[in-house]
Amino acid sequence: MITRRGFTWSLGAILAGGLGASSAAAKTQTTNQRRSIDRGLKYLANVQARSGRWEADGGMYPVAMTSLAGMALLLDGNTAMQGRYAENVQAAIGYLLDQVQPNGLIGHPQLDGRYMYGHGFSMLFLSQILGEEEDVSRRRRLIEVLSRAVEFSGKAQTVDGGWGYVSARDGHGFDEGSVTITQMQSLRACRNAGIGVPKEIVDKGIKYIERCTDPATGGVRYSLKTSGSARPPITAAAVACLYSGGEYDNPIVAKLIDYADKTLGPTSGRSQSYGHWHYAHYYYSQVVYRQGDDKWDRYRKGIFDVIIKKQKANGSWSEGYIGPVYTTSLNLTILQLDNGYLPIYQR
Repeated sequence: MITRRGFTWSLGAILAGGLGASSAAAKTQTTNQRRSIDRGLKYLANVQARSGRWEADGGMYPVAMTSLAGMALLLDGNTAMQGRYAENVQAAIGYLLDQVQPNGLIGHPQLDGRYMYGHGFSMLFLSQILGEEEDVSRRRRLIEVLSRAVEFSGKAQTVDGGWGYVSARDGHGFDEGSVTITQMQSLRACRNAGIGVPKEIVDKGIKYIERCTDPATGGVRYSLKTSGSARPPITAAAVACLYSGGEYDNPIVAKLIDYADKTLGPTSGRSQSYGHWHYAHYYYSQVVYRQGDDKWDRYRKGIFDVIIKKQKANGSWSEGYIGPVYTTSLNLTILQLDNGYLPIYQR
């Protein structure tokens, strides 16, 4: 094994053309699971626009949707240079690079009232691309874009250490958990890829999550700026974020995991009908996967069965209110986690 910049590359996977690929995944995937993944990937490829973008319902959130759909393709082992969907990956990269603003933002404030989501997810996607990029000129371009994107995120952070739907410089200092977690995970991914990330930005983000956590229950509430009970989806996302930041020994993590297990695990009694189900399990699956095979194997059998039964004839999933590209991308991420291709999701 080769360890570099906080993540591990499998030598066998490098020789095979991928980073950290897991041979165990191929052994454990059933025929139905593999067929479901293939149909979902084909759906995403078919609905990608000529410009390289994907969109939510109503043409919304193209930067975020392009990044999430692109991540689903990367998890299949595709890169910009090889794989059955290499051309789709290339087109997604080109679209996102075209959205870069002079101040480092990846997105358009005039077209997206929640542009910090897209900015974060695009950093996540492009940072995973950087590790595989062989073209020297495009590699330099990616390093430049990600470096400026990190700088923009630092300036967009609120005084409390969180992030809101828009930059703190454009809004009124509002911040909330889901955007904060998107930013934190993307910053970790950039750091893993060799992009400089100021430690004080990350430290402030971790403190923000800790301050949003109920010390009694271990649940994370929506925002420091609002009152209210803890939310299971944000709690699961917070654990995934802390894991990505290397905070395995943080004393608060055990409480968060316990809360997430009780509210999202197989015995929680929660059905797929509640709001943000896919968002919750997009992050909770990352948490469970990092906890080892015993817990992951129990979880994956149940969650995979639930997901596959909901798939449409065209290969998409349409639950939720953001649109099939979003739901399909999240489900494909869950189904492909143990492929092990992407450093940000590896154990």
